[in-house]
Amino acid sequence: MADRRLEIVQGDITKLEVDAIVNAANSALAGGGGVDGAIHRAAGPELAREATRFAPCPTGDAVITPGFRLPAKFVIHTVGPVWRGGRAGEAELLASCYRKSLSLAVEHGARTVAFPAISTGIYGYPIDLATEIAVRETAAFLEVSDAIDRVIFTAFSEDVRRAYEKELAKA
Repeated sequence: MADRRLEIVQGDITKLEVDAIVNAANSALAGGGGVDGAIHRAAGPELAREATRFAPCPTGDAVITPGFRLPAKFVIHTVGPVWRGGRAGEAELLASCYRKSLSLAVEHGARTVAFPAISTGIYGYPIDLATEIAVRETAAFLEVSDAIDRVIFTAFSEDVRRAYEKELAKA
């Protein structure tokens, strides 16, 4: 692993004590299933009230809110692409999610950031392709910025953790 600021944790992103966690949100920013629902439940109803002020959020974009009842100070909500076979600009939209999320983190002074595997749940993005983009974009951002001390890729399962490990070994 080339950059020691990149880590993998298998577990619950809502329990991490970091400055910001990234939410794989829907465009309504209203909470849903998967990691989005878990973050909204853990943060409390204030999160939905605050986040929906920024809706709709376009795919590939990101907004930031307080973390409310989470250990994280901020939640960065980003809308990943639905997988449509790879020919609908999904890779660039997913890359944009990572770039915009990291930029928001820096703008708000967040030095530690945790990401879920954006778009790999119900949105169907293949995990190997998604983790390749996640690691590539994050590593590229960290090459030009020292404003972030640590990025944690949070895996919800063993196969996701292995996919991140494979990509980090290449970085």
